[in-house]
Amino acid sequence: MAGCGGPGWADGEVHTGTTIMAVEFDGGVVVGSDSRVSAGEAVVNRVFDKLAPLHERIYCALSGSAADAQAIADMVHYQLELHSLDMDEAPLVLAAASLVKGVSYKYKEELSAHLMVAGWDRKKGGQVYGTLGGMLTRHPFAIGGSGSSYIYGYVDAAYKPGMTPEECRQFTKNGNCSQAGLGRSWARWPQSGPQAGT
Repeated sequence: MAGCGGPGWADGEVHTGTTIMAVEFDGGVVVGSDSRVSAGEAVVNRVFDKLAPLHERIYCALSGSAADAQAIADMVHYQLELHSLDMDEAPLVLAAASLVKGVSYKYKEELSAHLMVAGWDRKKGGQVYGTLGGMLTRHPFAIGGSGSSYIYGYVDAAYKPGMTPEECRQFTKNGNCSQAGLGRSWARWPQSGPQAGT
């Protein structure tokens, strides 16, 4: 893939693990991931969508055990649906992130997963939360997964506050170039509603 590193970068199979990213912009967020699931050195699925909906404008990016991460996302999705019906309005992104943190921490001995929560709500706009190890932290952008260590230099150099939606999309797309040649998924939530693409 052109533009994804130096000469010879994508000549061979890339074994970098999961890379998930999310970045805020004024009015929304962009969330992206690679699409490969592996078991040790074997790639068992090249087209897994690591972006799971928690609610209409709230998604989570999945890393770790695919089954465990999806189980957490499913539990939180169910709880947010009930919360939304009870409150008669869309849930806040912070509420979704708090639920993910709670489920992840409660089952930390049984499940091996890390979820990053990002979305838009009427109160705070676009938000990105990390939920690692029972902590809940908000950041203007976040990266995660076993492959994220390969892109720290890139994100430190390329991130700048106040990026446009298109700049955020390109930032996220470029960050996933460490997964050269693999599919990517991304979504963004401006106030006009969610959009998705590859």
